[in-house]
Amino acid sequence: MSLLNDMQASALAGDAATRENYTFGSATAVIGNAGTVIIVEAGDARDRSSVWNAEEVRLLGPAPTPVRHRLVDQPWERSTADVRLPVHLTARVPEGLVYLGTGSVARAGTELRPGHAEHVLTDCVFRLDTFLSRPDLDRVRPPLPPPALPDLEWLSNVNGNRATALEQFITGWYPAMSEARAQPSLQAPTLDLPEGLRHFYDLARRHPASLGVQNRIVPASKLRADPNGVIVIGEENQGGFVWSLLRMPDGPEADPTVWFQGYDEPPIAEQEPLSGFLLQFALFEAAMGADYLALPHEPTGQQVRLLTEGLHRVPLRPFCPWYPTQFYVAPGLVLHVSGSADDDSFSVWAGATHRSALAPLADAAIEWNQFDV
Repeated sequence: MSLLNDMQASALAGDAATRENYTFGSATAVIGNAGTVIIVEAGDARDRSSVWNAEEVRLLGPAPTPVRHRLVDQPWERSTADVRLPVHLTARVPEGLVYLGTGSVARAGTELRPGHAEHVLTDCVFRLDTFLSRPDLDRVRPPLPPPALPDLEWLSNVNGNRATALEQFITGWYPAMSEARAQPSLQAPTLDLPEGLRHFYDLARRHPASLGVQNRIVPASKLRADPNGVIVIGEENQGGFVWSLLRMPDGPEADPTVWFQGYDEPPIAEQEPLSGFLLQFALFEAAMGADYLALPHEPTGQQVRLLTEGLHRVPLRPFCPWYPTQFYVAPGLVLHVSGSADDDSFSVWAGATHRSALAPLADAAIEWNQFDV
């Protein structure tokens, strides 16, 4: 990897007369007639622009409008015959700028903020054309001592005291909000609910992410029973299916059946009652919303066995009838597997509280769609 000074890096963007510099947060974008140069600070951080892994550089906004135009809007405005200007990515170290190579925008987020007429670029992920070697990655993202990871004390309570297991997992995985900042929308439910669901809502007041980021548990204040006594307690993110409980005339059951229902389909019972379902939901959403991910590409059954052999299987029956899912865990790591051995087709998603928790998966001989080590 070559080392550049600021003048050499800026020259990659084009003639000096055409170049414009835009600094936002810890990043700088140099835009010119020959291309764009992105400069991020070396280091490992979630809250600022940085080299994220061997394949990705992440840019955090809000970025100025010309940066959004160059990175997001222009590729779609040009005809397909036009040549796209290159984006050169660099990372600042004490000695200068390490040239990472060229890259392209893999995904970007924009939002329309109050009082603004245009969308603001909030985040942008570049995929490097040539991935970084481990020594090069360590140079621009120096490894830090790993933090303490959430332990597995909750696992011993899964088939003994599931309410305790749920509380130990949620409070260990998610940082607690202060009482002053606790989720105000989680008001007490107006319906008479099972104690397990009330306990989940109580935990979610100070750990609101446990309500879900992919799918969601319906906020307590919005729960309603339809004329048939059906209470929808959870929803898929695109409305494809719901989870529900049946309202009983003599009051809620201690640990009722949870019913899974796809659009215009008959309901199917989840294999675990509410106590197990809530823990499975919490595990699934923890992995889906994690900051650090390991996503294998079309793993076979043999590869799934390699990925899970060093992990602990959560002793619950499969979650979600459409995509029967099993869970495997290690400190700070949740991995879920869905699929069928019949056609050797599986889907695997692993999420972690820190990239160091993904270490048990690093030795698996597998192609990764994303691996945040």
